[in-house]
Amino acid sequence: MKFLRYNLSDFIIENLKRMGYRRPTDIQYKAIPPILRREDVLAIAQTGTGKTAAFAIPSLQILSTSRERIKSPRCLVMVPTHELAIQVAGVYSSLAKGSNLRVYGFYGGVEQDPQIDMLNSGVDVVVATPGRMFDLVSQGHLDLSSIEILILDEADHMLELGFYHDMNQLVRMLPYKRQTLFFSATIDKNIKDLAYSLVRRAVRIQISPKDPVSKNVNHSVMFVEMDDKRFFLERIIREFPESKILVFARTKVRVERVVKAMERVGIHAEALHGDKDQRERTAVLERFKTGEIKVLIATDVSARGIDIPNVEYVVNYDLPEISENYVHRVGRTGRGNNKGTAVSFCSSGEKEILEEIESYLSKPIVVREIDKDNYDAVIDLS
Repeated sequence: MKFLRYNLSDFIIENLKRMGYRRPTDIQYKAIPPILRREDVLAIAQTGTGKTAAFAIPSLQILSTSRERIKSPRCLVMVPTHELAIQVAGVYSSLAKGSNLRVYGFYGGVEQDPQIDMLNSGVDVVVATPGRMFDLVSQGHLDLSSIEILILDEADHMLELGFYHDMNQLVRMLPYKRQTLFFSATIDKNIKDLAYSLVRRAVRIQISPKDPVSKNVNHSVMFVEMDDKRFFLERIIREFPESKILVFARTKVRVERVVKAMERVGIHAEALHGDKDQRERTAVLERFKTGEIKVLIATDVSARGIDIPNVEYVVNYDLPEISENYVHRVGRTGRGNNKGTAVSFCSSGEKEILEEIESYLSKPIVVREIDKDNYDAVIDLS
């Protein structure tokens, strides 16, 4: 099955070719037809399966064939983080090239004035974080009365960050007659409650629900004590010096400590977390994407949902306390048709967390055995 079968506009077909999209992924194959039929969709799919294109392609097609040209936005995409707003807006902009559709990302941490100017000049697709969106609405700069399509992306993470009330408040600002698309990588009772309050007679799509980790990711765990983790991270980085390695630590303080630990052994790594301002975060991500830096140490909030090309290795320096975040972390590698490797360090104090993650996955994570001689050798070599 090729994208040509969907009877898409010429500009979308050309942009798909240019971007290297040849055939739809499973989530795209199942989501695009009902979206084009203007049905509500509730989709649960693994991270890295092409969810963004699954809603961007058909929503742009709908907007491009509409005869009505108005100044107010017609499509609103809600995302949980600044980085994801930039990324999703980028996908929309790439797919919209050659059309008269205008796309813009709205998020905090940067000046409002350029965003207000863009709204005043007319935007078709608004990709926004909740905080900045509500600011612009309350100030009278963003008019939601013409929204035809509402899309919630990474909906589970928005709930995680406490946006449940905001989502309910948002619905009251939107036209009753609209199409709602709800995309998430994981689902629980809270997600279901929010989803069913937003959609009407939705087409439900669930991809690989029994194994939330992509089959393209080879993931395993190593039992390493907390004070020794830096030695084993150093070994992995030196073993794969040309690979992009994304490392997750639990807190901002831990991220900075790991960066300094790597610097002490001559390894350049950069940090990504919420204490950095938006310009810094964007610049760090860009350097990692282009390969200027090979090692990025991040917290969950900063790197959730980010599509960074060619990340060969993910390291869970600390195990995530929320089980679902394990899926999102390891999903930063093995994206699309690429293969990836993820390894987690588990200390004695984290074994209970490991059990919770394995319970969530419904199966044990493969253990990378390390005998005492090899364990001691890794530390001695540092």
